[in-house]
Amino acid sequence: MNIKTLSLVALICLPSVSSLAQVSQVQARTLGGELTPMGGEMKGNEDGSIPGYSGGLRQNLNADQFKDIYKSETALFVITANNYHRYQDNLSEGQKALFRRYPDSYTMPVYKTHRSASAPQAIYQKVKNNAVKTRLVDGGNGLIDFDESVPFAIPKTGLEVIWNHISRYRGGTVEINAAQLSVQTNGSFQTIKTRTKSTTPYYLKGGYDSKSDNNILFYYMQAIKSPARYTGNTLLIHETIDQVKQPRMAWNYNAGQRRVRRAPQVAYDAPLKASGGLRTSDQVDMYNGAPDRYDWKLVAKREIYIPYNAYKLADRNVKYKDIVAAGHINQDYTRYELHRVWQVEARLKEGERHIYAKRTFYVDEDSWQIALADHYDNRGELWRVSEGHGMQFVNVNSFLFSSVTSYDLFSGRYFVELTNEERYAFKFNTEMKRKDFTSTALRRQGKR
Repeated sequence: MNIKTLSLVALICLPSVSSLAQVSQVQARTLGGELTPMGGEMKGNEDGSIPGYSGGLRQNLNADQFKDIYKSETALFVITANNYHRYQDNLSEGQKALFRRYPDSYTMPVYKTHRSASAPQAIYQKVKNNAVKTRLVDGGNGLIDFDESVPFAIPKTGLEVIWNHISRYRGGTVEINAAQLSVQTNGSFQTIKTRTKSTTPYYLKGGYDSKSDNNILFYYMQAIKSPARYTGNTLLIHETIDQVKQPRMAWNYNAGQRRVRRAPQVAYDAPLKASGGLRTSDQVDMYNGAPDRYDWKLVAKREIYIPYNAYKLADRNVKYKDIVAAGHINQDYTRYELHRVWQVEARLKEGERHIYAKRTFYVDEDSWQIALADHYDNRGELWRVSEGHGMQFVNVNSFLFSSVTSYDLFSGRYFVELTNEERYAFKFNTEMKRKDFTSTALRRQGKR
């Protein structure tokens, strides 16, 4: 299977960020026709290894959100360090590096492709509306005339693709109870447990308020539940839509000091304590925050083996000790499928600062979720490799991560976020109020 790329002519003709281009009404009408309602290609690939899109998994409000409907399937083949060159056209540079770094243990079981991602009809309509009206602010560091979900279903630039990931639909209100594991080279690990609540303004009790919410992309609060020395430390974020007009607003509550403080440092390459320093602030959710420190390039559209339908990594009967291993997670619990992805490259702007000088993102065409990310240091060497293991939550009709990983190729350590042992891993449609995301609520949430 060959790399499928955008034509050179198309890439040359892509407009710059400053053009603030939208698509025409004629182009928008291809959504739901030639293109899926989210902007993916409706048809499959030439040899049928990627099927046509048939709507994804259907919503079932009463379904077990962790049930693996593909459980009976077996891998079509397994990619190893001995044969990965045969499949290199369909691998990321980070995946190749992992085979070289762990030749005796790292494998990729490849399964039949299922284009399971889907979203509610109301979201599809908003996507179509956004396509003809939403624009990037000058410089690309925000959105104008934007409604919920994907702003650029028919993207023309790499920055538009990244904004699709940042603003994608996440199922309304969601509370996630997770374990963040920092794994040493011998496979031992430290665990920090967190409770995260997030929502866009549309799902708050009382609905959207044009005065309070007119520049809010989402509200986010994360509290540390354990270990005891960190318990009660809490972070609150108001993520803005137009970050030129108003940058991200963040506050920290330190349980030991019992003080709320503004936290402007929670952005870009600030290290995250809960990840053992293996992730930066903007690696949460594979990528988040203001994109202004990088120049973004839309490289190609490719067929890549990416983590997908990762129900095994969310299995409630599996323990963390079963998944965690030396060097990388136990790949027996992973599932890779061939999907079309947008490859986007970010290069640090001259005069800007970040520990990653170059980053490459692979964004799934059906969900607009980043599946793979390669991070390079200032010498140009591949340093860290991230994987986002996504799955469709049929009870809320949303495609989300069941697990994320970040591998440090230099040290041999890695980070993984898991939910298997948490009693209430994903809680959707819980009632959330605007006052739940204030500094007062931050202090209340952080009490030990």
